[in-house]
Amino acid sequence: MPSQGAAHASAKSRTLTEAGEPTADLTVTPTVRALEFVRRLRGSSQPVLARCDDEHYYVVKFQNNPQHVRVLANELLAARLARLIGLPVPPVAIVNVSEQLAALPFEDSYRQAGMAGLQFGSRLPGLPGDTLVVDFLPDRLLRRVRNLREAFLGGFVFDKWTCNCDGRQVVFFRSANSRQLSYSAWLIDQGFCFNDGAWSFPDAPQRSLYPRALVYESVSGLSSFEPFLSRIENLEMGQLEAAIEGIPGQWCGGEPQRLLGLARELYDRRKGLRQAIIEAKNSCVRPFPGWK
Repeated sequence: MPSQGAAHASAKSRTLTEAGEPTADLTVTPTVRALEFVRRLRGSSQPVLARCDDEHYYVVKFQNNPQHVRVLANELLAARLARLIGLPVPPVAIVNVSEQLAALPFEDSYRQAGMAGLQFGSRLPGLPGDTLVVDFLPDRLLRRVRNLREAFLGGFVFDKWTCNCDGRQVVFFRSANSRQLSYSAWLIDQGFCFNDGAWSFPDAPQRSLYPRALVYESVSGLSSFEPFLSRIENLEMGQLEAAIEGIPGQWCGGEPQRLLGLARELYDRRKGLRQAIIEAKNSCVRPFPGWK
């Protein structure tokens, strides 16, 4: 369990706006009730789009997903940490799925069925039909993403810190009725942070790099990764302890006590983050051509 220091740190454990100002308590994650499963979604965790009783739609991952039950804990912890340092991630919720809803069959029944109980939900931007959501943009539109720097330079630092062992997943969205072609980006699919269900940190220089090199065109040195780099380095242990509060024990693979060890490892990893970025810069792929 988190130490008593987490309670004293709760005032500091706030999410950040783009200006770096605290907004809301990091540890408050709403619980919503799933009303309807709308459709299956792509992905090896076999997520479902669900309509919930707060009038929002969520991408729901189930405890019995084919990857690992800890994917749910990873998603919630990573979302909290990302908000703590001001990165653009979707609002998240704990989604309560009733036995009646979980028992409803899907047309593609060959895929693993969901289950009742507490699941992880990542909010869909806007309402289906009102919001255009894509996972790929051509170069000319990618360069015009409103929060390109936060999503990709901040996201790279975050993925290095948390050892995201999957490729960086991003969705781009805008109003379907807008004449403006500028999109915003959200970092999604954090389930492989902390090395999936292993809760370990097998670092590698080329890991965490987004495959589209143009997102790194502005990088000229370590300063290009500010303020996210310094925000991580300046985190206090109490803030990380607060981030693990309220994560459902059943999402932890029978070892909820390991969450505190995970927080401690994240605290220690702050010290090596600059070196990890330099090693990525010097790797054979040379991802930052403007950094001489």
